[in-house]
Amino acid sequence: MKLYISHMTQYSYAEPITDSINEIRLTPSTNERQSCYNHSISIEPNAPLFTYEDCFGNRVHAFSVNQPHTKLTIRTNMTLVTTESYTNEESLLKQQLKPAEAWARLMSDELVDRFIEFLLPTSYTEVTPEIVSFMGQVPVVGTVHDSSAAAEGGGGVTVDVTPAVGVYDWLAVLSKHIRTSFIYDPSATNVKTKASEMITMRRGVCQDFAHLMIAVCRARGVPARYVSGYHFVGDLQGGSADFEQASHAWVEAYVPKLGWCGFDPTNESPIGERYVKLAHGRDYKDIVPVKGIYQGTGDQSLQVTVDVRKVEE
Repeated sequence: MKLYISHMTQYSYAEPITDSINEIRLTPSTNERQSCYNHSISIEPNAPLFTYEDCFGNRVHAFSVNQPHTKLTIRTNMTLVTTESYTNEESLLKQQLKPAEAWARLMSDELVDRFIEFLLPTSYTEVTPEIVSFMGQVPVVGTVHDSSAAAEGGGGVTVDVTPAVGVYDWLAVLSKHIRTSFIYDPSATNVKTKASEMITMRRGVCQDFAHLMIAVCRARGVPARYVSGYHFVGDLQGGSADFEQASHAWVEAYVPKLGWCGFDPTNESPIGERYVKLAHGRDYKDIVPVKGIYQGTGDQSLQVTVDVRKVEE
């Protein structure tokens, strides 16, 4: 599928501000699932861009605007071609995975050392008693053992390492369980809400659902990372997608023999040609699309507009 995406972020300030230093992560990845043919970034007021890759391999653009200004506008435009999530060959490989072998590989010192940053909890994905309890409610998971340390919120969770299903199937069940157990409600949480807090409220948005799945994966010993990007649903709704529909977050988890696999605990659809990946990290904090600091008034407003359209070939 060929997609054209435009993304506009605009900050308006009540008084002129100065020394605005920013970094943006709005450049799409190019991998086996998607290819970016063109990509442009414009800044108003005009500012030169410095580009680098962060420790996760994400493309970052940094810039500063030193002169006084009352508005800061960041525009990105891109054209990509995406493909479905699995070929017939990959699907066959997924079905052939033996549960005991796959789980044993995940617990090996080699994989634990290799993916340790995606196994350790973060401020968003702490393994709390709420997370442990929710993990025990996921169908076909096996037995969950909650140690006294975990009961006090200090970790120490151990789980049966040989469930009846393979790693990929367990992840698919977990994703569906989150999707069907919580209500999507943009007004229920905010950008700082932790996974354990969302469990109590029983509602949230894609960021919350992704953090919850990551927390459960890590508690279970499955490396998992947070993904930011776009989800194209405009043609399914009779028009182009707005910000809430297009900008999206999901999860990638590591499956032995398959590698990193995408799961969307918010929508009932496979990570395929309708998804465009921008960046990944341990949690939201690692891949904030736009962040920065400045000198001046705290009285500001933010406007974000995203449009994702299918390009007819």
